[in-house]
Amino acid sequence: MTAAVDIVTFGCRLNYVDSERLLREARAGAQSERVIVNTCAVTAEATRQARQAIRRLKRERPTAEIVVAGCAARIDPQSFATMDGVTRVLTEPGETRAGSAAEGQTRAFLAVQNGCDHSCTFCIIPLGRGPSRSIAPGEVVAEARRLIESGKREIVLTGVDLTSYAAEGVTLGGLVRKLLRELPQLERLRLSSIDCIEADAALFDCMAAEPRLMPHLHLSLQSGDDLILKRMKRRHSRTDAIRLCAELREARPDIVFGADFITGFPTETEDMFARTLALVEQCGLTHLHVFPYSPRPGTPAALMPRVNGALAKERAARLRAAGEAALIRHLDAQIGKTLRVLTEKGGMARADDFTLIRTPGAEAGRMLEMRVTGHDGKALNGVYSAFDRQESLRRA
Repeated sequence: MTAAVDIVTFGCRLNYVDSERLLREARAGAQSERVIVNTCAVTAEATRQARQAIRRLKRERPTAEIVVAGCAARIDPQSFATMDGVTRVLTEPGETRAGSAAEGQTRAFLAVQNGCDHSCTFCIIPLGRGPSRSIAPGEVVAEARRLIESGKREIVLTGVDLTSYAAEGVTLGGLVRKLLRELPQLERLRLSSIDCIEADAALFDCMAAEPRLMPHLHLSLQSGDDLILKRMKRRHSRTDAIRLCAELREARPDIVFGADFITGFPTETEDMFARTLALVEQCGLTHLHVFPYSPRPGTPAALMPRVNGALAKERAARLRAAGEAALIRHLDAQIGKTLRVLTEKGGMARADDFTLIRTPGAEAGRMLEMRVTGHDGKALNGVYSAFDRQESLRRA
């Protein structure tokens, strides 16, 4: 009989994919109680939270082995190895293969790419993930087919630098086209965060013409000021971001955009920040992930003139407020519409464009037609057909 093995995960969707693999491997023959802490190094706060979790686990589960994995562990293994209770630190990045899909009740995150070849001045992740490498298209299709056969209705393609996908002459757009062509039973295909400058023509064509490719993209923008983008060593400009959003919205009018931003990057002035703030409306962004700049030792940005930390947080708060206002405008525009939604746990669902909808009484994993009646500022409210509601309650 194998011993109990648990995992605590921090960070991105790819980390959750990695956690599924780590958990399967650890449970295969574990002889003692074990907890794996899968760390993230994208911000100092993420690393701090992982250390805090390790200390808590030592107090709450004193007999368990604590194994530390993930980007922070690979970048600075010694600092974790010396922590009380840590028995092992995993420093290898692990296999990159499509078989490490993280499965949920309604959707599966399918890792098709890992690592990064770029050198953004604020980012430590390439040190933890290594160079970019991609999964063979045939292997991706085979894993996606397995996920569909197991009952998944939506697959999300993910990676560290997803738009750098390149395997056997196939780009990300080509991979999307192949999945949709060879898997007609796949109801929904979604992409995780992409780099706007790397979106290839095939991906653009798929977004315009393929209704099963969901009309939602999360863009790695980071700033709306060209000088800051250069100092970040990003490869796109402000104009590139605005143009991409405008062209995609013209081709797919129902598309919704999210974006990642960093506030208080070294040398950022109030005018520079104002250009980032204006990008919310100019790109028509709806879902924002905003982080005040966090210096990572060993990165070029850590040596640049710093912006006051309190000011960086204040700018982050203003940018988040702009994002919340944009989300409310988007939610307002949905009232009266009938949307197709895929239900999740906890009485929630996601529309095609990733808008959150409350579906009380509906079991997870159902595709419903919802008529939107209102919202609470964060999620839509609505009604669905009596048949669907009764069927949901009967199965619950």
